[in-house]
Amino acid sequence: MSSSETGAPLLKLDRLRVTFHAGTPNQRVALDDLSLSMAEGDFVVVIGSNGAGKSTMLNVISGALLPDSGRVELKGKDITNLAVHKRAAYIGRVFQDPMLGTAPALSIEENLALAGRRGLRRGFHLALNSTNRKRFADILAPFGLGLDTRMRVLAGKLSGGQRQVLALLMASLRKPQLLLLDEHTAALDPATAELVMQATRRIVEEDRLSALMITHNMQQAIQYGNRLIAMNAGRIKLELNAQAKQKLTVEDLIQRFGDASDRQLLQA
Repeated sequence: MSSSETGAPLLKLDRLRVTFHAGTPNQRVALDDLSLSMAEGDFVVVIGSNGAGKSTMLNVISGALLPDSGRVELKGKDITNLAVHKRAAYIGRVFQDPMLGTAPALSIEENLALAGRRGLRRGFHLALNSTNRKRFADILAPFGLGLDTRMRVLAGKLSGGQRQVLALLMASLRKPQLLLLDEHTAALDPATAELVMQATRRIVEEDRLSALMITHNMQQAIQYGNRLIAMNAGRIKLELNAQAKQKLTVEDLIQRFGDASDRQLLQA
């Protein structure tokens, strides 16, 4: 049953609080009673300076970090304490480092086969057959990277952009209920970053995925997604819908965010 049928949002973060180094001189509140709801089909882009709480929020959603208090709900189900591997069937994630989302010692087709079994019983013999090999090649072909003709090449031999596109496909192969994109173009040069963002848009739109993306790239924040959120000190400081951000420039967004002195937000 979908969240639209139950009336519940796809994702609900309810008063999340995370404190690092509590009770020490280095104590820092990373999430300060953070609340956020996402509907099915939303593509939410999150910006904010370093330390704003963006990656901490994704870590809590993915299960990599337990909050001190608050709840995480997915389609109306409380998953706050659900283990990472149990969320894997519902939540896909692409990291900033292209090395993290793929297995370098496995071939392209083996990586995709592994992703195809995410949340299920492992076994290449179940996923690497002639039907799936053709399916994997057909999935790769539209991206124009030539990966569909190099299916047995090790992922460790690929360029950063090629590997990140592979990681995207792996994270979305089983059409997760939520796709988390954690600054997934930050380690790439501008041309390669644009290629990966085009691939991101294609995957999200064609598979009708719901996505939550963190970026420091203000142009990306304006260009992609139907909702834009700015975080500061563990809270949401600004939220804009698709109509509100349609005519924004980077300068407008910096002014709206109220932090024009923070040059990290101007990285492009």
